[in-house]
Amino acid sequence: MNVINININRLLHLLDLYRLSKEDLLLRINEGVKKAISENDIFRTEVKLSYLKKIDEIFNKGLSYYIDPTNLKKSKEESIFFRKNKFNAELNLGAKQIVTQFEEEKISLSVLSKLSDLKIDRILPFYTVKNDSKKVAHEIRESLYPVFNKDLKEFLKSLINKFAEYNIFVFEFIETWNKKEKANINGFYLSPNVIVLKRQQKSLRREIFTLVHELGHYLLNEEEIDETVNEDLLNYQSLSQIEQWCNDFAYYFLVGDLNNRIINLEKASEKNDYHITTIESISEKTNLSTFALYTRLLINNKISSSDYKNVSSELYIAYLEKEEKAKKKRELDKEEGRESNARAAKPIQSPLFVKTIQTAFIEGIISETEFCQRMNIKADKIDKYFQ
Repeated sequence: MNVINININRLLHLLDLYRLSKEDLLLRINEGVKKAISENDIFRTEVKLSYLKKIDEIFNKGLSYYIDPTNLKKSKEESIFFRKNKFNAELNLGAKQIVTQFEEEKISLSVLSKLSDLKIDRILPFYTVKNDSKKVAHEIRESLYPVFNKDLKEFLKSLINKFAEYNIFVFEFIETWNKKEKANINGFYLSPNVIVLKRQQKSLRREIFTLVHELGHYLLNEEEIDETVNEDLLNYQSLSQIEQWCNDFAYYFLVGDLNNRIINLEKASEKNDYHITTIESISEKTNLSTFALYTRLLINNKISSSDYKNVSSELYIAYLEKEEKAKKKRELDKEEGRESNARAAKPIQSPLFVKTIQTAFIEGIISETEFCQRMNIKADKIDKYFQ
């Protein structure tokens, strides 16, 4: 029997971190198993190697983690899950895995920057919900709003670059189509300076809004994990004061002076075709979604709740039809042997992340191998980062 000695306290620490019970863990590792694994099989000092591998499919720590004799103590510095008890989302396992991954990345980058004597202190001031979100948005726009670009991905990239200038890390995570349990979150903010976004390949306007919403959390220094950033929902008024502030901030940051056109519109109705031409024009000039703009009309009492529901429903149906049309085209192209030009999506890299890893390599803190691993490049591509 191939068994391995483990430090059971480390496994229990992971259960505490992920807020899983022993029963939760057993349910997960018994999926697809012919002979059920019992509590006594894994919560002991000697565990079958095959069982330990199934456990690590959940936690992704590597087998060496479980055999380390050092006991771990619950620490607020280790994870947001130890710093907060409640979030805006009922997090599934996929979400907890992503949050833990970037919490570890944050700690690693903090260590590397200190060892490299790289200063990544906060530059922007702190605010509270008592500060007017509109005024704050106009103040922050002066520093962080880039040159506008109608190309959504390029605009998103330019925002991430601007944030880097002010020592804010921004990371995207991309989930493959075959991932067992996809994270049920859109984005989150980890103190002191990390924002993480889910790549919204089909809705980059939503990702842009989420990024600026999480910037709002950064300005308030209020950590949060958001399942859905409510830029387009009728239940806006049911949000917490912090979430409303961050949504308002995101709207004003992105809309800029074009908010005056929204304010001066007469009430949207069927008679004026719900100002659809104007709304679409503002959407094009701000990269705010039409959903977000109609939500703002609702907040400003410029459209009735019933009309808002009708418009939202029509926009959603149009979106689904567009998606279905695109899906059928892909299927037809595949049937007729036409190759797709689409490449595997890659996350946008923050210049601040690149700078931190570059500096650590130059200072001899990390090896060439680790540099390439962190940058996700082959060794023959390393020169382009030092030209």
